[in-house]
Amino acid sequence: MIPVGDVFVRYLEDYRETFLAKWKSEILINDEDLFKNEICTNADSMYRILIQSITMSKNQVDQLVKPLAQKIVEERCYAKINIGEFVFNVNLGRSIIFQDLYQLHTDWIELQQAIDQINYTFDQFLYYAVFYYSETQEMIIKEKNEYITSTHHDRLTLLGQMTSSFVHEFRNPLTSIHGFVQLLKADYPTLPYLDIISNELEQLKFSISQFLMLSKKEIIEQEMTVISLHELIEQVLSFLYPRILEVNVEVQREIKQDYNILGYYDEIKQVFVNIIFNAIDVLLDVKEPVIRIELSEQEQFISVEIANNGPKIPEGFIEHIFEPFVSQKKTGTGLGLYVSKNTIEKHGGTLTCSSTDDWTVFRITLPSNS
Repeated sequence: MIPVGDVFVRYLEDYRETFLAKWKSEILINDEDLFKNEICTNADSMYRILIQSITMSKNQVDQLVKPLAQKIVEERCYAKINIGEFVFNVNLGRSIIFQDLYQLHTDWIELQQAIDQINYTFDQFLYYAVFYYSETQEMIIKEKNEYITSTHHDRLTLLGQMTSSFVHEFRNPLTSIHGFVQLLKADYPTLPYLDIISNELEQLKFSISQFLMLSKKEIIEQEMTVISLHELIEQVLSFLYPRILEVNVEVQREIKQDYNILGYYDEIKQVFVNIIFNAIDVLLDVKEPVIRIELSEQEQFISVEIANNGPKIPEGFIEHIFEPFVSQKKTGTGLGLYVSKNTIEKHGGTLTCSSTDDWTVFRITLPSNS
């Protein structure tokens, strides 16, 4: 009697052309697939492996299917075709092979061993294909993330270089304008709008400071000083008063006592200006706009909470608000909060944000100098 394995091998060899014709007529092929001409070639390679697998050990089968699975996955990824079509086509081939087994005149129980071997070959082939596909996709995502990160760093580096030259071209005439405004104030104290012009110039200077802090040259020759947070907050609110008045914001202070920190005054001031100014902006369409500022001390750290009752920041967006070039404002640079977070962390503190339907809270912690 001819061994069942030999019977099955002969069956597969005789059935090859019929199988390929039937399989080719039913498979899914994407018209945009760059490797659609390779699909039949790959099917033929898989069919040869199936024939060989009948008389092989499982370890030998694995060594055969791995290279083919890896080759096909590289084609699928390069062609950007969903792996689902590939899995469907493979299982379709398995079904077609098993459709006409009744033609084999042999004991079904004896045939089961050969069928199990075929199933094992298909299963391992699919396993390695999906494994390599997942691994390749993860690598692609990783490379894309690394590229995005690298691009962001390149943009920041370029921005730092641009601001270095920009400051000389822009700050000098700005200082001259500010000086002439002060002269006009002295000569014509009743001249209208000078206070508004002066205030707008100050805000422009602070906007420039945001870019300057990215150049990493802004703290040369500066020294840390003891900063009264209460006094600093009052100065910032006074500086932003015209804008606060324009939006009709109620500022609630919950400051029971003053706290001191050690830091670069201009940088810390810029952080408070950024956060409070942003808070005012989001309150433009709120009926009863409120900004709440609270100072407290917790285990050698000073906590400053700046809250507003504006719209809730979406959960998917709040995770990225401290990243560079991310902004909800149409005209925003997306640098204010990025610079603020870096500044606070440079001072040994933290800057976080939480948002609910009622309040959006920016919380700053800084080491106490009391």
